[in-house]
Amino acid sequence: MNSVIIAVSIMVLLTLVRVNIVIALIVGAIIGGLTGGLSLNETMEAFNGGLGNGATIALSYVMLGTFAVAISKSGITDLLSNMIIKKVNMQESTFHVLYLKYLILTLILLAAISSQNLVPVHIAFIPILIPPLLHSMAKLELDRRAVACVITFGLVATYMFLPVGFGGIFLNEILLKNLVENGVKASSEQLPIAMAIPVLGMFLGLLIAIFFTYRKKRHYDFKKILELETKKKEINSFFIFIAALSVLTALGLQLYTDSIILGSLAGFLIFILAGVVKADQTQDFFTKGIKMMGMIGFIMIAANGFANVINSTGSVQTLVNSVVEIIGDNGSLAVLLMLVVGLFITMGIGSSFSTIPIIATIYVPLCLQLNFSPMAIICIVGTAAALGDAGSPASDSTLGPTSGLNVDGQHDHIWDTVVPTFLHYNIPLILFGWFAAVYIF
Repeated sequence: MNSVIIAVSIMVLLTLVRVNIVIALIVGAIIGGLTGGLSLNETMEAFNGGLGNGATIALSYVMLGTFAVAISKSGITDLLSNMIIKKVNMQESTFHVLYLKYLILTLILLAAISSQNLVPVHIAFIPILIPPLLHSMAKLELDRRAVACVITFGLVATYMFLPVGFGGIFLNEILLKNLVENGVKASSEQLPIAMAIPVLGMFLGLLIAIFFTYRKKRHYDFKKILELETKKKEINSFFIFIAALSVLTALGLQLYTDSIILGSLAGFLIFILAGVVKADQTQDFFTKGIKMMGMIGFIMIAANGFANVINSTGSVQTLVNSVVEIIGDNGSLAVLLMLVVGLFITMGIGSSFSTIPIIATIYVPLCLQLNFSPMAIICIVGTAAALGDAGSPASDSTLGPTSGLNVDGQHDHIWDTVVPTFLHYNIPLILFGWFAAVYIF
């Protein structure tokens, strides 16, 4: 057994039996390092060496959580929530309930898609938008697993298909660059076309999740939701103005400096200067921000250590070499195995963006040897890299939805986010990616 497969399998199995994801990552990294030929000391050195790569992300998410708490304090989220609750409290005919459910899901999907390009804040919108909507979702008995699937689709499918914002980075700056450097005569115009069929598979998975798997009502404890809500207060128009100004300032600085930390800090300081947040309340707000987003930070730090151990063993190359020996000249089997191996690698590394440089140098020569067309190679490498992003316990595409949906403790990260997104997206990605590469391109 390859150490990559062993490490990822152990990590996933531990999370499925509800072991904390940070502990699962550490245990998986240790066993993966030992089975990959590293000593215990070498394994821990590699793990520790990778931790620093996640420090910036961790602090970014904590500052983002603090900023989200301040936005909530301003009352702007109460305004949004009150508008929706008012509609929910109207006549509760079956049609009215369905209309509101799908309206909420549509708005969340549009927000997730926009977060990748139009307003490229990635998962930053989730802790601001989702918690105020939990009251309305609970009243409608909307299954949060459907919401998790909607958010993850918006986060992942968008950068796989649209070459702007994060999609421009994934498709043009990373995927195309690595393919061309390894000898593939590809152009930027081919990328969205080649990725369209795998994304179509994800879209069908989204429809199945919304209209079949999670369409039934699901009950949530209102008491736990109400505990999070502040006492009803009058909406202060000045505070709303300050919140809008703060959000625009934070967004502008983030886009200009590419720093969530600086953007969130500037937005938070505006709240303090305007008197929305008192100076002596900052400790309390920071503590609440850590509670909201801190766990994501710790998971991302541990995930970087896990990925560094995986890379240090050299087992990724060994795993792919083993696949090459199995497939021979069977192109159909080659595509299937490359996609499955890509799934394991991405779930271990936790980022599709970081996976492409690793697998492109190995997959492209194999694809050229098997006479695959440039379009097929784009489809194979792009899909193999994106696989796992929608189903890894340590991916921000799954951690983000959980951060917003689990603020009241009623949404389990593994069983309510990771498993649903894995089933509805990773399986269709493999099937549609394989079909497109073998029979279309």
